[in-house]
Amino acid sequence: MFKAVHYTEVPSEEVKDGASGVRVRWLISCKDGAENFAMRYFEIDPGGQTPRHSHDWEHESFILSGEGIVFCEGKKQKVSPGYVIFIPPRAEHYFKNTGKKKMIFLCLIPYKK
Repeated sequence: MFKAVHYTEVPSEEVKDGASGVRVRWLISCKDGAENFAMRYFEIDPGGQTPRHSHDWEHESFILSGEGIVFCEGKKQKVSPGYVIFIPPRAEHYFKNTGKKKMIFLCLIPYKK
């Protein structure tokens, strides 16, 4: 199934489960016929963050705007537009907005087979 839409046409959902000020748009998912990966668009408000967590799959992320820190495997890294991030499977991690405007990034994850 072919899909070509502006990202604003994809519904934005509040992320719960310990997150603060985080919204996600599932840009491409199994609902679109994607069998291997999902592409997500995250917005984190100033001072907001995702919960500290881990899971069995990797993440690939790309910072589009804003600034913040990414915590992974016990280390904190300052990030800003243009940073690419790889989070390995089972690594404890979180994203936090430390700036004055929204931190926006793309995040790709594989589907479990």
